[in-house]
Amino acid sequence: MSTQSTSPGSKLRSAVLGAAGYSGAELAVMLARNPYFELSYAFASAGRTAEPFSNLYPRYQGVVDVVVQPWTDDLVEELASKLDVAFLALPHEVSEAVTPLLLAKGIAVFDLSGAFRLKDPALYPKYYGYEHQHPELLDQAVYSLMEWLDKPLPQLVSVPGCYPTACSLALLPLLKAGLVADGCIPVINATSGVSGAGRKAALSTSFCEVGLNAYGFFKHRHRPEIEQNLGRKVVFTPHLGNFKRGILATSVVTLKSGVTAEQVASAFQQAYAAKPLVRLVKHSPNVADVAGTPFCDIYWQQDGEQLVIVSCIDNLLKGAAAQAMQAANIKFGAAETAGLFAGAAE
Repeated sequence: MSTQSTSPGSKLRSAVLGAAGYSGAELAVMLARNPYFELSYAFASAGRTAEPFSNLYPRYQGVVDVVVQPWTDDLVEELASKLDVAFLALPHEVSEAVTPLLLAKGIAVFDLSGAFRLKDPALYPKYYGYEHQHPELLDQAVYSLMEWLDKPLPQLVSVPGCYPTACSLALLPLLKAGLVADGCIPVINATSGVSGAGRKAALSTSFCEVGLNAYGFFKHRHRPEIEQNLGRKVVFTPHLGNFKRGILATSVVTLKSGVTAEQVASAFQQAYAAKPLVRLVKHSPNVADVAGTPFCDIYWQQDGEQLVIVSCIDNLLKGAAAQAMQAANIKFGAAETAGLFAGAAE
């Protein structure tokens, strides 16, 4: 599946745009510790003052001391000959504007925003609140849910969202195996920790203010992404929980008449037996089991034709940075899990 091979002796020069935020920081640490990549540059928003990464995240003093510089678009010209790959942990509109500039210079782009996830540009005004300015790139971008990707990654890679990752990994084995009833609309309830809202200060996501609440009824931007992945409508209700990091998703489906527990187990085994970042566990997972790791833990229970699947990920890792790193490793011929156990930058 790789398009370019590398080795620990020939490192790929990389940059993180949005390195001051949670997901960008996780990526910076992974890249600094990945023997196949070199963290050459780190950038934050234009209004910030340049400072070492370890000033923002003191636990990495002496480990990741790259200077986080303010980003301006005129830097693209300077970086053209100094960079192989850019990871964008930016707001959707900002990422959408920067991406064409980087692509024009031959730089591979791994975008962690939602700017290129949806194939239908008409969905962006409804779910993202703006008109897509580069619809021609939507068909070029490849969505990198790596456990279900069977084609090479191109220059532009769109990294899946956190909620869609947890939900899609739980439901795709059943749908691909034809076990779900034809008229079934999966019902998904998923709870995320407060880090999913980013590092910016806001009363609604202040840890002391958060209890447990549902939000985004029928209009959350991850709903069409989940439906695109699954090929059917869903009822998706996200929740915000009083914990730092992690997502726990509970998905309920109706199976076709006569589907057995053995068939369900076989579907999951066939899908993930050779996938190192998906763990089929024997107990209902807890966010504490996956926090700080790149794994997705999956558990299921069946009662006749009703099936409940519980999936659990770290929203900043398997839901963002680790998934981007996994995709980059595969694209460039590195070990799939290289750099993925770098430690959390919370």
